[in-house]
Amino acid sequence: MSIADRIATEPLAIPRPATTAPFPRIDTFDKALGAPGGFGARLRASRTAALDFRREFATTGMPDSVSTHDLISLPYPTSYGLFRAAISPAPFVTIVNRMLIVRWRESDGARRTLLFEPSDHELDSYTPYFAELQRYTPGPLRNLFVREHTDVLTACRKAGVDPADVDYLAFDHLHTQDVRRWLGTTRPQPDISPDRPVAAAFPNAELLAQRDELDAMADLHPFQRPWYQPSTFVDIPPEKILPLDGSVLLGPGVGLIATPGHAMGNQSLVLNTATGIWAISENAIAAECLTPEHSGIPGLSRSARSWGHEVILNANTIETTYEQYNSLVIEKTITDVSQQDSRFQQFFPSSELTGALLNPGTSPTFTHHAIRHG
Repeated sequence: MSIADRIATEPLAIPRPATTAPFPRIDTFDKALGAPGGFGARLRASRTAALDFRREFATTGMPDSVSTHDLISLPYPTSYGLFRAAISPAPFVTIVNRMLIVRWRESDGARRTLLFEPSDHELDSYTPYFAELQRYTPGPLRNLFVREHTDVLTACRKAGVDPADVDYLAFDHLHTQDVRRWLGTTRPQPDISPDRPVAAAFPNAELLAQRDELDAMADLHPFQRPWYQPSTFVDIPPEKILPLDGSVLLGPGVGLIATPGHAMGNQSLVLNTATGIWAISENAIAAECLTPEHSGIPGLSRSARSWGHEVILNANTIETTYEQYNSLVIEKTITDVSQQDSRFQQFFPSSELTGALLNPGTSPTFTHHAIRHG
């Protein structure tokens, strides 16, 4: 069965309650993202807005704790992850998908918990693109390329987080995601719970997603369809999805900023920690993609220098390449330099490049591996 056979082409009724998110809006980037004069003008405006945001965000405080948890290592096309830059003969790189657990206190003392990138890697594997890829890596061959480290609920348990205490789930974008187990469903699901609705593993959690992406996911373009599972969202209880309209401050030193391009509703988690400001997204797969002049990956520094590019995108869908470039420059501008190696920024890829013997010429020069705070 081909990708085209697996995906619905009719618009879907994705639940989107009309409620307004109860978070302070960050309007610093609004004018920059829509500045007149083309994408070059927007790039300059974005860089200025990012400097303003750095100063503002650093005054909001810090979360109580941040921890990261490896979920799964999997193959990813080199031409996507190191867009037009790497000269490796390897068709794939290896990326490690990680979840972040972020906890903070409100001004009234109430504790909040966010899971960022809580991917259900079992159900996510049915995304049309990955289902197609599995045709070429069946059975034991898959074990050469894929390594499951842990799952979301096990990671929460080891971190001492009660699922009932989780307030929010969020992703940088909704490619591959199936959140039925996390948020529950209003009707039985033939593939995972045929007799009754799915019970929510996180009974008090809401999904924070950009309204733009929810709207787009309901009626996908053919170029988008291989990367989404929109039908899995149809039976999510509407009150479990909290649409966001742009950038918001979730709590002290915790924000979600709109970084469109990779997907229409792309958003980046930003954190103010003891080591400074971090940005977390999948706009790039390695910290060195923000400073490619320091990369030892064959081809990256030369490509960036030849073309005058200051960043190397993760570009699988290329929804709006210019916007994604500008968004990655925003992340580069707002982050602090790494205390481990000042050549690289505190940009933490939600799916980070890692070396593998099967992928010669793609080993990263530098990896963060984790964020630890509090």
